[in-house]
Amino acid sequence: MTTHVRGHRGAGAPLPEPGRDPRRWLTLAVLCVALLMVNLDNTVLNVVLPTLVRDLQASTTELQWIVDAYVLVFAGLLLVAGSIADRAGRKKVFCAGLLAFAAGSAWAAFSGSTGMLIAARASMGIGGALMMPATLSLITSIFTDAAERQRAIGLWAGTSGLGVALGPIVGGALLARFWWGSVFLINVPIAVGGIAFAIPLIPESRSQTPRRPDLAGAALSIAGLGLVLWSLIEAPVRGWTSGRVLAAGAGGLAVLALFAVWESRTASPMLNLGFFRNRAFTGAITSMGMVTFGLFGSLFLLTQYLQFSLGYSALAAGTRVLPAAGTIAVIAPLSARALRVTTVRYTVAAGLACIAAGLWALSGVTVASTYASILPGIMLLGAGAGLAMPAATESVMGSLPGTDTGVGAAANGTFLQTGGALGVAVIGSLLSTRYTGNMTAALAPFHVPSKVMQDITGSLGGALEVAARLGGRFGTLLAGAARSAFVSGMDLGLLTGACVAIGGCVIALLVLPGRRPRVVRPGRRPFSRLR
Repeated sequence: MTTHVRGHRGAGAPLPEPGRDPRRWLTLAVLCVALLMVNLDNTVLNVVLPTLVRDLQASTTELQWIVDAYVLVFAGLLLVAGSIADRAGRKKVFCAGLLAFAAGSAWAAFSGSTGMLIAARASMGIGGALMMPATLSLITSIFTDAAERQRAIGLWAGTSGLGVALGPIVGGALLARFWWGSVFLINVPIAVGGIAFAIPLIPESRSQTPRRPDLAGAALSIAGLGLVLWSLIEAPVRGWTSGRVLAAGAGGLAVLALFAVWESRTASPMLNLGFFRNRAFTGAITSMGMVTFGLFGSLFLLTQYLQFSLGYSALAAGTRVLPAAGTIAVIAPLSARALRVTTVRYTVAAGLACIAAGLWALSGVTVASTYASILPGIMLLGAGAGLAMPAATESVMGSLPGTDTGVGAAANGTFLQTGGALGVAVIGSLLSTRYTGNMTAALAPFHVPSKVMQDITGSLGGALEVAARLGGRFGTLLAGAARSAFVSGMDLGLLTGACVAIGGCVIALLVLPGRRPRVVRPGRRPFSRLR
């Protein structure tokens, strides 16, 4: 029958709020499926990385770029994509993102070299950036009732975390039956189906006071973050004191500072720095970056450890990361209830404390460890993400006026993706630095040819291939030394991640509001007065 019925509010009363549309939960499902696909691609490659080492001869540095190229473009374009969605229409931008993501996925599936795969992954980031802020801003426009919106955002955030955790199992399942390109090709029918459902179901919405897209700001943010990531990822290969590495890092920080100056002075900033005067916004968005720093960085290492060190297949490795996804799925819906019992401050802090505990437990791994010994740490990671992400997201979105939901959603996604990119870069680089140093020292007396040495120090997978070719006692010793060096580097990286999560926990306790949000009428901002 009819989808909108006028309430008895007197003559000339407006139509009921979109939050009462009976199709709103089905619309939410469409948005969440698209979001799940976008977030799966943050981690779906993790179990495929050993295969890329064998098939494309990718080094650890190239593996980091294959993962981070997607995240870099994604994070760099999110803010400008949010403002474009507010201006052009969120439904249109969402559908355009689905198309771009499908095209980039098809390109990635048939890439024949690491360089081409890195470029294809970057193109997928464009599609993800167009989709992600549109999903969250559409939710905030559809669900105007405060309680329903909180539930919907909780499901949205839980889907984000679930996608990150499910990536390894989906990648492993596909790799068990198909070639590695299938982890990208599967996105194409999902994206096409998303468009087919989005057109009739999703209502169009846009900001009443849209801002001009800040293209200069987008260019500065991508350039600055790209230079910082380049310096972090390339440092283990070129040396942490290399002139090029130091220049790139310093240049990146300078460009990011210029970005902040530009955003404070331009008439239409893609990120309104005034938002950061709001404690609910600042504390939550910073905490979100801390969560994904540890989550993305740890998954980048763990899936390699499960395959290279414990000897699991891609599917078996993905299955063994599944408890993290299961824990997120159970805990995330409870995060909204936790907000009603306690506050954003303690809910987010508890989540980050769980992540810190999980990373600390995993940093004690040795070459003799078994899967049973790392399972508690994996589950703690999932519990922490499930608690912190929905609460932080609701705090971010609830602290902003309705006209800025697109930009707010983009800012939330930017910190999420930037935190993940930095996690892969920093934790991966610490691993690579220690691994390379240990292997160089161990092989120094043997005068190994430079090409072979490059294969050995480039990645654990390369070292194990050399060991298999050599065979005999020396091959066994080389494989053992390589696994030991990898685990030592992994422990250093995960311990660093635990320290970052502890820092995030402290920030949450000091900055996030310590009072419960007061009950508000539909359309008002539940956290707007928590400063």
